[in-house]
Amino acid sequence: MKRVIAVVGIAVLLAGCNSKTKPTPENYLATINAYLPDHADCLLDGSIRFPYETTDPAETKRFDTLVKAQVLDVTREPAIHISRYTLTPTGIKARSNLCFGYRNATEIVSSTPPALANTFTETQVVYRYVLLDEPMWAKTPEVMAAFPKLAAEASGNATDTITLALTRVGWSVPN
Repeated sequence: MKRVIAVVGIAVLLAGCNSKTKPTPENYLATINAYLPDHADCLLDGSIRFPYETTDPAETKRFDTLVKAQVLDVTREPAIHISRYTLTPTGIKARSNLCFGYRNATEIVSSTPPALANTFTETQVVYRYVLLDEPMWAKTPEVMAAFPKLAAEASGNATDTITLALTRVGWSVPN
């Protein structure tokens, strides 16, 4: 009986050491990876709506890579030098911001000491990540060359910073 009590006591102590409220890399990773699947990474920031028209040659060149990748369709009006882009069925799946997957945090690079901010204890966490659920069009060399942000994020060595706030039940990403 004493042995069972000792084992239960040790288990309780170890569980206390692994509390979700501790500022540990494991807790940070778990929190970040619970948040990221619902926040896809996208080529566009929402300022562009489809159908989209442009006369800018550089913009036309970038968007033409998405035509080649079958994400967009294009119609041209040569007399007035306008290219009009619309979403293909593949583009519709990527949503209007042309989302190309979501992040999975693989490592905590650094974090600030938790400190009171905005009525919560917060920390700034730098994390390394890889992309998951990348569509085939996002992996083409032409699209990556036209959209350097995508290429950097797909490199497998990308990092970003996120704020985490401590709540009664553990760490969370504040809205």
